[in-house]
Amino acid sequence: MRLNNKKVIALVEHDFEDLELWYPVLRLQEEGAAVHLIGKEAQITYHGKFGVPAISDYAFTDIQTSEYDAILVPGGWAPDKLRRYPEVIKMVQEMDKAHKPIGQICHAGWVLISANILQGKQVTSTPGIKDDMKNAGANWVDKAVIVDGHLVSSRRPPDLPAYMKTFSDILANN
Repeated sequence: MRLNNKKVIALVEHDFEDLELWYPVLRLQEEGAAVHLIGKEAQITYHGKFGVPAISDYAFTDIQTSEYDAILVPGGWAPDKLRRYPEVIKMVQEMDKAHKPIGQICHAGWVLISANILQGKQVTSTPGIKDDMKNAGANWVDKAVIVDGHLVSSRRPPDLPAYMKTFSDILANN
């Protein structure tokens, strides 16, 4: 499997978009990656917008980004909560500085905005936060998936197959 020996952070908080968390996690695991759900606290059950549970493996403070190869930020309403944690902002900034793959879909762009890493980047997101992305200095494009260096962005659940194929390809070559 091409993602053996790859470790990925999947951020989790209440009200994540169920498909936007679980589809990426399962696809990466199918390709051999170890994916850890990282939340404010370890071993807490977080619930998605549609009730699907996710139990965090570790707390934000339990991990070091240097031990991981990539990070995923799910959409839903969780990003509005995730961006309020200094630990999350630090994780995203560290991954950005190290040029490790950062995946964001739908409303996840809010976390990248708060991490102040979008200036001059080409991205996509749900059209609902297009203005937020542009105001953060990004060039917003309405496409299923956009790659700008190590940043992989996508719009919404119907785009998940293209998003995860692209993210997996970048992770495999990183």
